[in-house]
Amino acid sequence: MSEVKFGKNITLKQAASLIKNNPETRFLLQGEPGIGKSSILESIANDMGYGHAYIDVPNMDLGDIAMPVIDHDTKTTRYYPNARFKIHEQKPLVIMLDEFTKGADPVKNMLHPMLEKANPRLGDIPISKDTIVFLTGNLTTDGVGDSLKAHSRNRLVPVTISKPTAEEWIEWGINHDIQPEVLAWVNQYPQVLASYTDGGQNDNPYIYNPRKTQNAFVSPRSLATASNIVRTRKELEADTVIAALSGAIGESGARDMQAYIEFADQLPTWDATIKDPKGTKLPTSAGACAITVFGAIARIDKDTITPFMTYLERFDAEWQAVFAINIAKTPSKQSIAFSSKAFSAWVAKNQDLL
Repeated sequence: MSEVKFGKNITLKQAASLIKNNPETRFLLQGEPGIGKSSILESIANDMGYGHAYIDVPNMDLGDIAMPVIDHDTKTTRYYPNARFKIHEQKPLVIMLDEFTKGADPVKNMLHPMLEKANPRLGDIPISKDTIVFLTGNLTTDGVGDSLKAHSRNRLVPVTISKPTAEEWIEWGINHDIQPEVLAWVNQYPQVLASYTDGGQNDNPYIYNPRKTQNAFVSPRSLATASNIVRTRKELEADTVIAALSGAIGESGARDMQAYIEFADQLPTWDATIKDPKGTKLPTSAGACAITVFGAIARIDKDTITPFMTYLERFDAEWQAVFAINIAKTPSKQSIAFSSKAFSAWVAKNQDLL
């Protein structure tokens, strides 16, 4: 039996599994800003075959939850819930009360019956027993205004979500169309996804730190934003790109990432690489090699993997291994790699690198 470590953080993947396997339990996912807590709503709903409802709690007033209507026959009033909750559809749902811990107290109170394990409801409307409800919020140490009263906390199971490591985020990014320059930068500077809760991060200029005044910082969310900016860089002036990246990930991150953009613009085209894998110029710097490798994983298909493997074999062994390991972990590319004779031959020849 493995050692149990009390207080251990869990990943988003583990949190999703916890929620799906304990549908009657109300989990509160806590973690620092921008790490993807809200992103698991749709994936949980898809896995369960349910609909889903995103509820942005801090931006709600009482009228956004339910409104009283008069029943003239009984001379009473009833609450009609807002359509955004979708409970009128009378089918199983996954409802996420996002940033619940930042909501106004009257709004929290009105949503409180949804936290009950037995007979959950919204107003006087019962919620389907199959419906899953979970909450998100930030850590109290993040200093962004989260609070929860004891009677609410006692109805919940708070779990702390860990920030993804650089390796975990790169795996996600490859599958979500993140630009290779951004993937390469994170691969080269894994400290950009460190957490302020880790030791020795006081001087880390990239990350969120509640003890510092910051206009922007690197997080999984802001890296996705940076990727969108990098994607449109050819239509923008260099100063515009830097200004936008500074606003997304902070000045330190923007200046460093700009170097990777310059590497990318100096690399041979994908078409040239595939047409002449033995003669096309090789990148020389680590940054340019990283961009080439991660860009190839995103672009490669069954027709281009063989010539690219020929090109890749001219790289240092380290970069060959980076390509092989990451393409093998990318669901959308696994079948391409594993059905390729060229890739299989490389694996057989280079097992010591894996």
